[in-house]
Amino acid sequence: MELWYTENHTDTVKFSIKVKEHLYTKTSPFQQIDVFDTYEFGKLLTIDGLVMITEKDEFIYHDMITHVPMATNPNIKKVLVIGGGDGGTVRELTRYKTIEKIDMVEIDKVVVDASIEHFNITSCKLDDPRVSLYYEDGIKFVEGKENVYDLIIVDSTDPIGPGEGLFTTEFYKNCYKALTEEGILVNQNESPYYEDDAKEMIRASQKIKNIFPIAEVYQAHIPTYPSGHWLFGFASKKLHPVNDLDEKKWNDLELKTKYYNTDLHRGSFALPNYVKEMIETGTI
Repeated sequence: MELWYTENHTDTVKFSIKVKEHLYTKTSPFQQIDVFDTYEFGKLLTIDGLVMITEKDEFIYHDMITHVPMATNPNIKKVLVIGGGDGGTVRELTRYKTIEKIDMVEIDKVVVDASIEHFNITSCKLDDPRVSLYYEDGIKFVEGKENVYDLIIVDSTDPIGPGEGLFTTEFYKNCYKALTEEGILVNQNESPYYEDDAKEMIRASQKIKNIFPIAEVYQAHIPTYPSGHWLFGFASKKLHPVNDLDEKKWNDLELKTKYYNTDLHRGSFALPNYVKEMIETGTI
């Protein structure tokens, strides 16, 4: 008998992966977490039936959510990661010796536990001495903080369930206050391709544009995310992700990456016209 994992990308589009074995399942107080071993993508982590990471393509997401801000401001020392329970974002951040402190706030300890058990590829640096783990609500964690972090990465699930509040105006305003003068906010920003995803992308982009003087959107190709075309948001009080890219300083670090490079960094901000129009007009 064949076993397949199927995710509904829309009411009329499905994405399926052939499964070797269902390795893990647990319902936390917040959501349903499952781990599958698949033929094509290796181990696969899902939350509430949606793909979070796979062993085969996780590096794309984690490269782009981490190295884009780090190459824009190589002087980042204090970082807050909201979400990111699989540990991949923290793994990439720990590669920078100049970073002094990484706070990771994950509402669901079960996600972290499942990742430590099954995804050493991403969770391997959660025990780095610079990393502090907080199992609490990231929305409340950032409230009242001012001028603390040089970088905030919102590595969240989609805007449903526990992730919903991470797409609100109030949350983005609190992030603005928590950032230092040259601070950067990066968030996963959904896909522009399917209508429901595009609506959330537009909502998030417009809210951030109303708060930050510099707000841009960039893209990556992630095969296991809906449509494969995925966006990230970059926002800052002072630094522009292309104009202020410190290409030489980042390349001098000689970090080995599988997806990111500084040429791609610049190119990722060159958006297709249909995406630019959505963001500018606020309509699909």
